[in-house]
Amino acid sequence: MALGRRGFLGLGVLAGSSVLLAACGSGSDADSATGREGGTLRWGWSTVTSWDPVTSSAGWDVHALSLAYSALTKLDEKGNPVPALAESWKYNDKGDQITFVLRSGLTFSDGTPVTATAVRKSLERGRDFAGSLVKAQLVSVQTVTANDSARTVTLGLSTVDYQIPSLLAGKTGMIVSPAAFEKDAKGLATKPVGAGPFRLTEYVPNQLAKLVRFPGYWDKANIHLDAFELYPLPEAATAVAALQSGRLDVAQIPGSQVSAARSAGLEVQIIPSLVTTVLDVNVTKAPFDNPKVVEAFKYAIDRKALLDTVSFGIGAVNYQPFPPGYVGHNASLDNAFAFNPEKAKKLLAEAGHATGLEVPLTITGASTALAEQLQAQFAKVGVKLTIDTIPATQATQVMYIQHSKALAVDGFAGRDSAVQAFQVLFGEQGLMNPGRRTPPELNAALQKVRRTPLDDPSYPTVLQAATKIAVEQMPNIFLFTTPRVLARKKSVSPLGSYLAVQRFEGVRVS
Repeated sequence: MALGRRGFLGLGVLAGSSVLLAACGSGSDADSATGREGGTLRWGWSTVTSWDPVTSSAGWDVHALSLAYSALTKLDEKGNPVPALAESWKYNDKGDQITFVLRSGLTFSDGTPVTATAVRKSLERGRDFAGSLVKAQLVSVQTVTANDSARTVTLGLSTVDYQIPSLLAGKTGMIVSPAAFEKDAKGLATKPVGAGPFRLTEYVPNQLAKLVRFPGYWDKANIHLDAFELYPLPEAATAVAALQSGRLDVAQIPGSQVSAARSAGLEVQIIPSLVTTVLDVNVTKAPFDNPKVVEAFKYAIDRKALLDTVSFGIGAVNYQPFPPGYVGHNASLDNAFAFNPEKAKKLLAEAGHATGLEVPLTITGASTALAEQLQAQFAKVGVKLTIDTIPATQATQVMYIQHSKALAVDGFAGRDSAVQAFQVLFGEQGLMNPGRRTPPELNAALQKVRRTPLDDPSYPTVLQAATKIAVEQMPNIFLFTTPRVLARKKSVSPLGSYLAVQRFEGVRVS
């Protein structure tokens, strides 16, 4: 899940808390209405770049796409893969082949059956289609075989890779009706055809999406809403009013609006997520071509002060890409680069900048408050940060394609697979690795992660070892976690606390 939505540029101003796992607000969830069967939920969230998971260009789209599509697997509240369209899976002894068994009797929203052949065609499209934005994630899938049973699909891999069940929980594993893309592939951008909990009935780009419950969903017993309406995320200043007026039932809000939401009688849920605010550093550009400058910058930041000021104290300081509680989080890194301005000054002096230096910090308008706080902090160690504001519409091109900026505020939205997350952040072609350099030790560590089954007792240790190498050797400067802060009307029952994708199983309205 990346931001800009490709990297969640400037998401720091929408921070939540990764340490509060339960709902909080003006009243307890026990006081909220349990709701009834049926009704419509109006969600203020974000716009969608495409309703086709193969051409969707924003990681954040996955939340909306999950309404219309189901993947082979899904991630539970801790980020572990569990059954979805596939009721089970099994690797061969070598680990280079995985067979999925599909649930029986399922259909897509267009009425065509979900078969092994349909899954094969959908995955092959994601891997082979020229315009696919998920093909890089499927590069190790050499063959997809629909076996003699209509319910069995086997993936032949080019290497041992036990990350596949996690990888296929997101956009990469969302199964699209072949009847739809064989007839009108371009039409999927506005007319999704999947096997998810809802079916899209009306769509006005950047304004409105209306969906109705799809009775063919594999987990239909846990979908209690008759309809779902998706609206653009309201401005921070108007979010609470939109909820009070009844225009919205649930909306993401920034930390600055939590108090106002509670005072308005709304419930506030702070849900852990895989999102972390980070500074992208390009080591091919001065002064960051000197490792001592990179290290100095890591020590120059008072992350707790940023959290308290920008996020109103809601959140957790984080020196690594994974939040506390996630299997990849390495507790030994919890104070990896603790605020030490004297050490930062010493490192800058050793790098030849004893008298100071000037560095541009690239942001979009959404991250202005964070940039100004960083500017004040760096001034205390002799670094003059000049704020370079670019339009949000240019962020993808400038940051993730041209890689033309030396230092930028960004946000990492996590990925379904831990290895996939490492590839985005630290891989030689990673979107958030502008320097395009990866130490061989990290590549070796990730290869070991791939070769370790997810249920192997050693998996957490192996993954956390890779995290340690990445944090200590890569230039990315992680700041704090930015989970989802959701305000909801009391008529809406509590939402599930999912790290990767906001799900609505079990949710009711009254």
